[in-house]
Amino acid sequence: MTASNFPRDESKPRPGGQPQRGAHLDSTAQLMNRITSQLGSQLSLVSLDGTRRPAPPALVLVGHGSRDPRALSTVRALLDRIRDLRPGVPVHLGHIELNEPLLPDTLAGLGTGDAVLVPLLLSRGYHVKQDIPEAAAAARAHARVAAPLGPHPLLVETLYERLTEAGWRAPRDEAERRASGVVLAAAGSRDPDAAVDTRRTASLLAGRLGVPVVPAYASAAAPTVPEAVRALTARGRHRVAVASYFTAPGRFSTECAAAAPWIAAAPLGAHPSMARLILHRYDQALATAIAETPALASA
Repeated sequence: MTASNFPRDESKPRPGGQPQRGAHLDSTAQLMNRITSQLGSQLSLVSLDGTRRPAPPALVLVGHGSRDPRALSTVRALLDRIRDLRPGVPVHLGHIELNEPLLPDTLAGLGTGDAVLVPLLLSRGYHVKQDIPEAAAAARAHARVAAPLGPHPLLVETLYERLTEAGWRAPRDEAERRASGVVLAAAGSRDPDAAVDTRRTASLLAGRLGVPVVPAYASAAAPTVPEAVRALTARGRHRVAVASYFTAPGRFSTECAAAAPWIAAAPLGAHPSMARLILHRYDQALATAIAETPALASA
């Protein structure tokens, strides 16, 4: 190892300056955090008797796919967050359409291993009920499908933070509250269960914000975002924001944001709460699998 490969001793005075002890402590802490994380990941694979534990099932994040390059980069950033939170879990990506790798190809690469497919989708619908289970059933891997991400309080907190980033502030008085409202812009589906799930998220967000939240859709369902904005305006609510209930940027999120008369929030994206929610759905699916195994349930 050459001298240039060693970390600089920040406790030594620099020319013309004072010792940078705070910087040294920071760099040491960061190094120790990395070592601890890596060591914990390795120890999680070893039992108390020294034998190697089976690797945990792979987490396959199932995205829809998009022609917008921002969507794929956002999903990859989300994958990085998941890997940071759970270093010992193999994490993979598979798309339903439009982007590679496609889900069947990702599953083929897992061979006969175990996997949990977590839909990067916000409600029930055709993809959750048909496409993903069919891909799981056709795979050689032993694949279990987790629930979609929504509705869930972590999504509501992410929506709230995205609105705050865009400029939302709580109404200062009753008059401002009566003038405020939010449109929850979602992709839309012909499946009635999808609308039920979106309405539930809108209700939770309304409770968080203290103002009405109207669900609206980019396609396949009504009302549209412009229609929802007009309905709120007709009720005297002129301080209307659009919350983007999309996992990543794309055509639908851009069109919905353009209809905002005041502010439009960014999509959910690679928010830390999204990574935690994906791991929560992964854990739920594994817990259900254990509960459904008679030998383990009776042990």
